Order: sequence, then structure tokens, then C-alpha cells
Amino acid sequence: MKLSLSELQKDYRHEPLKFDDVLDLKAALMDRYPDEVLDVTPVHISGLASVETGGDVMLVAHIKATLTVPSTRSLAPVTLPVEFDITEFYIASQAGLNRYEKTDVVMVVTDDVIDVDKAIADNLLLQIPMQVLTPEEEATGVLPEGQGWTVSIEGEADPEAETTQTVDPRLAKLKNFFDSDDSKKD
Repeated sequence: MKLSLSELQKDYRHEPLKFDDVLDLKAALMDRYPDEVLDVTPVHISGLASVETGGDVMLVAHIKATLTVPSTRSLAPVTLPVEFDITEFYIASQAGLNRYEKTDVVMVVTDDVIDVDKAIADNLLLQIPMQVLTPEEEATGVLPEGQGWTVSIEGEADPEAETTQTVDPRLAKLKNFFDSDDSKKD
């Protein structure tokens, strides 16, 4: 779905353009992000594009889809339903950036075209969490291991590592360095 900035400014100045559509973004997402997205259902979007004071366009949309992404632990496919809202502003030139807060999503339109498909695809990718696990991986909590290797989670205590941790003998003398230095000051 592509929108023309100049047509929106001309035809929808007094009333926003409302839309309720289903987009097929599977090919675009899988081509751009083949390692992050294995599959995606048709994406349902509904919302509006309104022309703000000064000619800027505000796009507000509700997005619903189901992504299939690889597990971050085993690379097994995981179905990930997503549903979220976005608000983005589209402006004609860089000069309009100062009208917005740093937290606002503001895009400068090139060639008078607002590419809604690309905006939706980018926001879908942002919805993928850092850690994605299959239901089995979540239920068991068992980390994969093999011959001579194991997976550990950073920040979790490993009782085996604590007992086998040794101090380099060359650095052992430094253990009491500050204690002896403080006693000389008194």
C-alpha cells in the first residue's frame, strides 16, 4: 500500500483517510530478513492517515499478524502472534523535524510516496523479542548440551564453575594489596 503525500494533503485536509486492509508482506519480509522471519500470515491493518497543521501526515494503524520465527535456542520454528499499534509522522522535508519530539517516529518522504508496506514490515520486525523459545523449551527449561559443551545463561550462577574457579598464582599476592596499603597510612 502506497500513499501520495501531495494527494493526501489535497484530498484529505478536512477528513482523514480511513483504511482497513489485508497486506501480503510474506515475500518482502522473507527477502529482507531471511534469518529472522521464516513465515508470516497476511497482515491485517486498520487505521487512518490524517493531514496535520503544516501539511504533515500522521499515520495511525492497528496491526495484527502471526509470524513464524526461529527459536533463539534451537532454531526450531516458533509461531509468534503479534498485535500492536503504531503512530508515525511523514513530513516533506528535513526542516520539519524540529516540530517533533525525539521520541516521535518521523519519516522524511522522498518522491512524494509513503510506503506503508515498508513501515508495517519494519514494525513487525521490531515486535520479535530478543528471546524466542518453543513451548517445549519454555516448559522444560533444559538448556541444550553436547559432547564437551553446554549452554549457560549469563547472570545465572553455575555451581560447578564457582567451585572450580582458581586464582592465578602470580596474582595471588595482589589479593591483600589494599589491606597492607591502608595499614601503612595509620
